[in-house]
Amino acid sequence: MSNDAYFIEGLRSGKETVLQEIYDQFFSKVKTFVLQNKGTITDAEDVFHNALIQLYIRLKNRQLVIKSSFEAYLFTTCKNLWRRELNKKRVTKSNVVELEDKETENAYALLEQEQWELYIEKFQLLSENCRKVLTLLFGGTSYEEIVETFSYASKVVARQRVFKCKAKLTKLIKEDTKFSKIKKL
Repeated sequence: MSNDAYFIEGLRSGKETVLQEIYDQFFSKVKTFVLQNKGTITDAEDVFHNALIQLYIRLKNRQLVIKSSFEAYLFTTCKNLWRRELNKKRVTKSNVVELEDKETENAYALLEQEQWELYIEKFQLLSENCRKVLTLLFGGTSYEEIVETFSYASKVVARQRVFKCKAKLTKLIKEDTKFSKIKKL
């Protein structure tokens, strides 16, 4: 059994030894990410715990297919949860006490994770060139640098390529039946 399958099966069955191994191997990366992004150790522990609960629920409710490694999947889930928490803090005024509904929060987090999985699945269907162009663009690379990297004739050509790649990705996502289910929620 691969490490990924071992962790998934251990999480699904709730084995304490496997849960401790997951914590020992993967928590430090999540803690570092949260601390570097305006969080505390307690925040990191909460995010990690909520991510494990979310994964457990998904494993119990349906067959979960992880296209990357378990570590990458768990870390992405944690990042999404922490970014959601940061967005919530940014919107909330400091003098307002907000009542939280953990079930609603978990439902939103699950929805975001499903959206992310659909995006990644369809992103992988793009041509290698489109994946590279969009990765650079989403990573903050300027159009000038994209022109240089791909030896395009001009920024206009680079913008056209980006537009076509984005359009193809959007089309692939919208044509998937999962998109209509996610959209209705």
